[in-house]
Amino acid sequence: MRPEKESIVREIAAAVSGSEYVLLSDFSGMKVSHFTALRGKLAEVKAELLVVKNTYLGVVLGEERKQKLSKVLTGKTAMVTGKGDVTAVAKVLSTFVKENKLLVLKGGCLNTQMLSASDIDAMATMPSRDVLLGQLVGTVQAPMTQLVGVMNAKVSSLLYVLTAIEEKKKNAA
Repeated sequence: MRPEKESIVREIAAAVSGSEYVLLSDFSGMKVSHFTALRGKLAEVKAELLVVKNTYLGVVLGEERKQKLSKVLTGKTAMVTGKGDVTAVAKVLSTFVKENKLLVLKGGCLNTQMLSASDIDAMATMPSRDVLLGQLVGTVQAPMTQLVGVMNAKVSSLLYVLTAIEEKKKNAA
């Protein structure tokens, strides 16, 4: 392989190895202005867009993942990589697809899990990681809050009974 091709493969390998996810799309018909806009939106969610040659990406992915993604490694391919909240990235991509009708999601992988285009669309409808964590905390907290309320009610009931007994003794005396 020529040195410039090796350099390109190393760049793709660095992007893939430092990423928690690799989302692939077909970018046929996109102009430079579309790429600039999409890259800016992806940068906000700490993701990066690279246009890659399918054969180079196949070399980087290795034989096993290459076979699993063989159906999507066709045509013009743009690769989105990054770390962090993949649902935020999926939302950006899904919104861009709906607004521009130029980008076509193909699939990808999240850690070791292979994803289809419909999986990416499903992730776009999910709440963000922070919202899910908030819901989890609320779910865990609810029984404890109810327990405290019940215990407080029992103590209040006991206090009312003791107050009533004290009032009765005062009135009897």
